[in-house]
Amino acid sequence: MIAPQKSINYQQYEFQKWKSFEAETIVETPVSLTVNGEVWITFMCTPISLEALAVGFLYNEGLIENMDEVSDVRVCEHGDNIDVWLNRTVEQPTSWRRTSGCTGGVTAVDLLAKPNVNFGENRFKIQPDAICGLVELLFESQSLYKETGGVHTSALSDGEKIVISAEDIGRHNTLDKIAGLCLMQDIKPEVRILITTGRISSEMLQKAARMNAPILISRTSPSSLSIEMAERYGITLIGYARKHRFNVYSNSHRVES
Repeated sequence: MIAPQKSINYQQYEFQKWKSFEAETIVETPVSLTVNGEVWITFMCTPISLEALAVGFLYNEGLIENMDEVSDVRVCEHGDNIDVWLNRTVEQPTSWRRTSGCTGGVTAVDLLAKPNVNFGENRFKIQPDAICGLVELLFESQSLYKETGGVHTSALSDGEKIVISAEDIGRHNTLDKIAGLCLMQDIKPEVRILITTGRISSEMLQKAARMNAPILISRTSPSSLSIEMAERYGITLIGYARKHRFNVYSNSHRVES
């Protein structure tokens, strides 16, 4: 198997002097997804929780609904391919569109189509201090980031604690891993809040909607399309969240004033 981090040596220039250092850096590697014996796509990812990445990707793409449809999922001995066997035939999408993901994510979902979800009737509300607290919990859960840097973290919360978290060099991969872990471990919190270190683009918003999360929180910015989609879906979109502040871009009624 491939390790998620690698030892490196580097030279640092500071105050007109050079120094040599040893450190750990995050691994980015191609891992292919094979479904029912047919190679579909190649993820550029950090090689941890790969089974969850594959299952969550298929779920977020709308190709499976639960683990009852999955006969087997396993990573090959070399760690460069994930085999998923479904108990039914499934057609590979005819066109994969490259997303704005930093490591070249792909999706076949029509992000401009009319959404088949709407959280407008969801009456859950959250206190501002709770939002700031969840961001702090997200930072505390960044175990791989603390060792290497250069990696995104996303987490699913029930409004009080972190239920599950995932790390990857690709921010979109973190949400697929969370979706996969939830399916594989039968995690079904009644309240679902997603928190991420990554920028919120349209595919990140789509994945949050697919995962039934009416609140999506990021430490950085949303794109214009993600804000438009959040309004249509009824999702409360929060950005630039820190210990003492955040911005609300859509459906602010869920945040107590």
